[in-house]
Amino acid sequence: MSTIMITPMIKRYLSLDVLRGLTVAFMIIVNNPGSWSHIFPPLRHAAWDGCTPCDLVFPFFMFCVGASMAYALAKYSSLTLQAAGKVFKRGLLLYLVGLLLTAFPFYPANMDPDFSFWENWVNWAGHVRLLGILARIAMCYVLGSILVLWLRKPVKLIGAALGLGALHVGLLLAFAGPEGAFSLEGNFARTLDIAVFGESHIYTGFGIPFDPEGLLGVLTGTCTIIIGYLIGMMIRSSAKRYTMTGAVDDSPVGVSARLFTLAAGALLAGLALGLIVPVNKALWSVSYVIYTAGWAMFVLALLMYLIDVKGWEKPFFPFKALGMNALALFVLSGLAMKVIWRYTDWDYTQVFGGSEEMSLLFAVLYLLPHLLIAILLYKKKIFIKL
Repeated sequence: MSTIMITPMIKRYLSLDVLRGLTVAFMIIVNNPGSWSHIFPPLRHAAWDGCTPCDLVFPFFMFCVGASMAYALAKYSSLTLQAAGKVFKRGLLLYLVGLLLTAFPFYPANMDPDFSFWENWVNWAGHVRLLGILARIAMCYVLGSILVLWLRKPVKLIGAALGLGALHVGLLLAFAGPEGAFSLEGNFARTLDIAVFGESHIYTGFGIPFDPEGLLGVLTGTCTIIIGYLIGMMIRSSAKRYTMTGAVDDSPVGVSARLFTLAAGALLAGLALGLIVPVNKALWSVSYVIYTAGWAMFVLALLMYLIDVKGWEKPFFPFKALGMNALALFVLSGLAMKVIWRYTDWDYTQVFGGSEEMSLLFAVLYLLPHLLIAILLYKKKIFIKL
């Protein structure tokens, strides 16, 4: 007589999907105001040092990328050629999608009548930004995945994160300009990007060429990925033990309590370190990594308690659906806004640009169709993976 072994299903925490969806929703809101001249202070990035709610959005998404890797990379036991190939392929795809989104619609918006179309196009191509949000995600995803597959053990990954953070600070200090290691004008991150890409291919929104998604920040951005991965592994392994043994410490309540404790420690550590190394999103400083990871863990713990413990899933369903197609809907939001600006005559700032309230209203209204698309995709079980 043969024996059939039944393996119990490991609990999947819906709070992880909801956190990713809420993060993308907030990204869409802060990236698409009715007017850039009228924005509530919490929805603005800090001018330089400091951290506003708006500055939490990007590291939250990177944290979610890391947490998702705990599940996506579980099928690989080590760093094999096959695994590395898939990681590099996905990273390249993410970078190319980001570059295409930046360059769309692939010709200059304003033509100089004194030059031919070809001359205008060459000048435009010579100023396309080569970095950006998706480029940062791509590079940190690749480096983080390689480290995870290579090192595997949490202790070694913590050591790798500490090493990357120390290298980041060391390079900033060793090659600082006269204005200061952590200043806009004197930081080494700016020097590095100008040397690699040239001033014409990096961000100029700070008044001078400086890219907040530059190369040096990949080191500390990867630290955020690793922290997310370690938290994802903690959740996944706890769920597995709870499924098998029913241990109280591994229950959703126990995991949520553990996350709250880790969050409090990270927030205090980030603030303390910020007295030496400023909390700075543009530089993605080590204090910023720890501080924002603390907030990500806090929000995840809260969502876990509300959704996975209390069972409040329905109110969060739209964000769960958005979280299942997070990158695709983020790309769509950027593409749709470019189409509105380029190919329609509707100047929505005339209606929504007169006050902070109206500016926020436009951002929320712009979010709604993306939520609807996410729900429709979820209902049809269509999940677009970049």
